[in-house]
Amino acid sequence: MDFDFMAEYAPMYVTAAGLTLRIALWGIFFSLLIGLFCSLIQYYKVPVLRRVIGVYIELSRNTPLLVQLFFLYFGLPKLGVVISSESCAVLGLSFLGGSYMAEAFRSGLESVEKNQIEAGLSIGLEHAQIIRYVVLPQAVSVSVPAFCANIIFLIKETSVFSVVALADLMYVAKDLIGLYYKTDEALFLLVTSYLVILLPISIASSLLERKMRYAGFGN
Repeated sequence: MDFDFMAEYAPMYVTAAGLTLRIALWGIFFSLLIGLFCSLIQYYKVPVLRRVIGVYIELSRNTPLLVQLFFLYFGLPKLGVVISSESCAVLGLSFLGGSYMAEAFRSGLESVEKNQIEAGLSIGLEHAQIIRYVVLPQAVSVSVPAFCANIIFLIKETSVFSVVALADLMYVAKDLIGLYYKTDEALFLLVTSYLVILLPISIASSLLERKMRYAGFGN
């Protein structure tokens, strides 16, 4: 292992990790919004929209992110729609993550007993208030393990962003291997970078799940 090489090019990985994290955070944020919207549509069985959401979830979950990125980055320009590499990455991650978050939200919503909704209506709460103060807090607490797993999954999926010319972690590793043939060193830095990003999230997720379990949430 060439430690001098790793010390010299480690800052490139730090910069790439910042880009990866920024895109991941935006993708996760929009995934949560999409997931919440889709799950509420399904929960209330909204005609037509419910079927559209079902098609979206099946399409998103059963096609690789790589294929989705190819369509956004190379396919849309054929239709006259050109978007930047970073926007393409955020859109692709949001499209994929939204379906997984929708399923996580849905499982949480279905765990809330119907009599609690009826109780809310009986004391004069509107449907929006019931969703905000009764249903969502319980649904989110139940779905925390699924949310945490999805967040880790989405961050790992950012490893394919190099196909749309983004200088993310994988792009930097492949670039260094191609230029200097330092495969072991470049891959070691790549693995280390992902561990630095994902390990704290994984530990925090485990602690959060344990804390909520001991507090009695989701039971």
